[in-house]
Amino acid sequence: MRDVLIGIDAGTSVIKSVAFDTAGRQIAAAALPNKYETLPGGGAEQDLARTWLDTAATLHQLADKVPNLASRTIAIAVTGQGDGTWLIDREGEPVAKGWLWLDARAARVVEEIRARPEDRLRFEKTGSGLAACQQGSQFAFMKRNMPEILAKAATAFHCKDWLYFRLTGERATDPSEGTFTFGDFRTRGYSDEVLDVLGVTDLRHLLPPIVDGTRHSAGLSQATADATGLITGTPVVLAYVDVVCTALGAGLFDRKHKPGCSIIGSTGMHMRLAETPDEVLLNEAATGYTMTMPAPGVFAQMQSNMAATLNIDWVLGIASGILASQGITRSNGEMIALVDEWISVSEPASLLYQPYVSEAGERGPFVDANARAGFVGISSRHGYADLVRAVFEGLAFAARDCYAAMGPLPKEIRLTGGAARSPALRKILGAAVGADIRTSEREEAGAAGAAMIAAVCVGQYASMDECVGEWVTPLLGAAEPSDQKLAAIYERLVPSYTLAHEALRPVWRSMAAPRTKTDVTKTDLTN
Repeated sequence: MRDVLIGIDAGTSVIKSVAFDTAGRQIAAAALPNKYETLPGGGAEQDLARTWLDTAATLHQLADKVPNLASRTIAIAVTGQGDGTWLIDREGEPVAKGWLWLDARAARVVEEIRARPEDRLRFEKTGSGLAACQQGSQFAFMKRNMPEILAKAATAFHCKDWLYFRLTGERATDPSEGTFTFGDFRTRGYSDEVLDVLGVTDLRHLLPPIVDGTRHSAGLSQATADATGLITGTPVVLAYVDVVCTALGAGLFDRKHKPGCSIIGSTGMHMRLAETPDEVLLNEAATGYTMTMPAPGVFAQMQSNMAATLNIDWVLGIASGILASQGITRSNGEMIALVDEWISVSEPASLLYQPYVSEAGERGPFVDANARAGFVGISSRHGYADLVRAVFEGLAFAARDCYAAMGPLPKEIRLTGGAARSPALRKILGAAVGADIRTSEREEAGAAGAAMIAAVCVGQYASMDECVGEWVTPLLGAAEPSDQKLAAIYERLVPSYTLAHEALRPVWRSMAAPRTKTDVTKTDLTN
């Protein structure tokens, strides 16, 4: 009896394979930590072969947890981290390591393209602002600086596309990533005009066909069946990019309430639902992203902070390091308990924190690869607890900044990601945006979203709306109302937050100049 759907989610930090029953209940999960390396000059790369082997290993581990998994599997769906460039040759072998969304090497190319008048055409076609993390920007950089790599390549993938290829032997990408950098979101296809603006028309042959996972699947290859212990011919679905799948699993796809949806993970992704192309609001700053959803004519409009929980990791890492130097260790749970204690004794909005701790800078609602984190307003009365609270408030103000760039602020936010478990963050975010917060009991929203696409593809459900009704809605928790007193305090600080990052941009640029010179020198010495 076939009664299991498998969702694979190859994230930046962890690669997971998760088994669900046909009603969306999670049966078991297997995971391995992901690995990538950072390079001088802003590079961030990942080994393709290692990524595949780790993914196959999670499928083996899942089989150990679910009896008769191979014979019970209805379909497998794969999603993964977005953006980046994963190149393979005609034989299907990698020609270089995969460039990740964290890679900032194309930052100057992005500045050049965004400064051109024709970039507005590209933005209006794709619905997406240009950033160094995207494949189009990375193509342009490689074309100038590494043409030999492009010359060896036959196909350009993203992470999930590579894994789908290894599972099936089929070269393809999905509508969300296919149109994100190179296409027209209205038609869900590639656009020659966009390729021309990016200056990469001659690389069009590297773009794989776009297939929609709600309607298309391929059979598991014999080689992969041997490597994973699954059965040859099992349907494999190329799901949409991880952020779309996570939003799907977390509750963004709600035509009635149209909530916002925030994923507070390594990055912060903030989304609204658009049921027609006309509902997509394209701002004057040409920032944000538009991605197709796995339903006809429906889109997710997004603004994304480059760093979310990375800020929390940083500020808590300072405390952990000090404690460790004194021979004191604290578990993650104990540190979270300390956070709640620190926030409870600190004063709201007593200083500002700009949460741009990523080496790649910021991409939403403004694009600046030089952006860096910092505190504004520290005085001698502030202690460590105030700094911790300011970091959490900075993430909340950044989320509000993103929602404001897409239109009216939402009245409700569906929250997911690792930090969604923090009561302090939920309260602060709800007050900063002025929205009720709802979290889902769903443990693995990304893998679930991928499996939902497979469920529709194989006919388990007639539509995605029907699937959401059984897989998502019953798992949504009760709304946590926005704290109106705290919201009033934060409302007064919003203009200061915006003014701070606008005023600091020339400072960031000035500070980046000597850093860039150093990176260039290092690169020259190694060549």
